[in-house]
Amino acid sequence: MKKIKIAVIGGTGKSGKYLVQQLINQGFQIKLLLRNPDNFQIKTSQVQIIEGNVNTYDDIYNLVEGCEAVISTLGLGIPASEPTIFSQSTANIIKAMNQLKIQRYIVTTGLNVDTPFDHKSEKTAFGTEWMKKNFPVSTADKQSEYEMLVKSDVDWTLVRLPMIEQTDEINEINISLQDCQGDIISATNLANFLIEQLSNDEFVRKSPFIVNS
Repeated sequence: MKKIKIAVIGGTGKSGKYLVQQLINQGFQIKLLLRNPDNFQIKTSQVQIIEGNVNTYDDIYNLVEGCEAVISTLGLGIPASEPTIFSQSTANIIKAMNQLKIQRYIVTTGLNVDTPFDHKSEKTAFGTEWMKKNFPVSTADKQSEYEMLVKSDVDWTLVRLPMIEQTDEINEINISLQDCQGDIISATNLANFLIEQLSNDEFVRKSPFIVNS
């Protein structure tokens, strides 16, 4: 595929760092939003660093400008961001993408997000309710993020995940639009799946669960 420039958010997190490495390995140019650029150790001309925060619109605009797609693996981070960071970031991203006429947005979230197309198993439903009970604000905010995407005009894919295993292991994955069919996804499998969505429209405006086979 043509090597387009990608805006990346959450690129130093436990899944994001694998995404960044895979994008570099595959020859992409990257713009990377970082709160603390000094913590980023990779030195390559493929990466342009934008210092800023996802809840600041001008920073998101500067990040997205000149790119052809946006990928976010945003988490709460360390130290933890405010639990409404997911809807805040997506609101800013959608606004910037609309202004700059960029269509493709790929973003990760938890298995606790519900869609009208779900047929969650008892196990997945239990996990969803557990998150709603124990992390009500961030869980509700991730649901708001989904509703915001549905109402938008961008070509989004919201990838729902189980526990992420930080490994270079690559194996087969299971994909479902209805239920989370496993407990783990390899960070490298996840990175490769996210990158594949740049040239695949199968899951545009959909919310697949992905797990290791």
